[in-house]
Amino acid sequence: MPNATPAQQEAARKDWDTYFMDIAYMVSTRSRCPRRHVGALLVQGKKLLGTAYNGAPMGVADCSEEGCMIVEEWEQRAAEGGPEMVKKQRCIRTIHAEQNLLLFTDRNDREGSTVYVTDQPCWTCANMLANSGVAEIVFHRGYPKDSDKVGRLMEQKGIVFRRLDGYEPPPQAGLAVTD
Repeated sequence: MPNATPAQQEAARKDWDTYFMDIAYMVSTRSRCPRRHVGALLVQGKKLLGTAYNGAPMGVADCSEEGCMIVEEWEQRAAEGGPEMVKKQRCIRTIHAEQNLLLFTDRNDREGSTVYVTDQPCWTCANMLANSGVAEIVFHRGYPKDSDKVGRLMEQKGIVFRRLDGYEPPPQAGLAVTD
C-alpha cells in the first residue's frame, strides 16, 4: 500500500496474535514428521524469545528417514452410560514442539510469558507447560483427544488458555496433519 494513508496502513497491519501464530506456522515447516507439523514460540510482551518444532532428537534419524514409531495406548474416558475405552496412537520418535521449546529456552524468560503453538498441547506437553512459568497459551488447531482435561488443568493452574478462532494460517505453512 505505497499510497495508503497512515490509518489504512494500520488497518492492514496484522494484530499480534496473527503475527505470532503466522511465525509459529512457518516454524512448523521445519518439521519432518509426516503426520503433523507443529511449531511453537515463546513470547514475552511483544518480544520473540524462542522457536521450536516437533522432530527427532538432533543427530538421530527422523520419521521421514526411518518411519514413524507408532504406539497404541488405551485410555478410559467418562461417557454417557458409563466409562468407555478410547484408543490413542502416537509417534514416540519425535519430541513435541512444546517440549523442544522448553528445552531450548530459559526458565527466567518463561516467567509470565506467552506460548504460541499451532496445535493445542497434548496432555504431556500441557503438564510440562503448566510447570514452566508461562502465563498464557495460545493455539490454533484443536486436539480433541486431550482437549477437556488439558482445559481443566490450565484453569486449575490459572494459565490463560485460548484458541485463535477465525485464524487463517499462511499458505506457505504446508499444514501436514493426519490422524
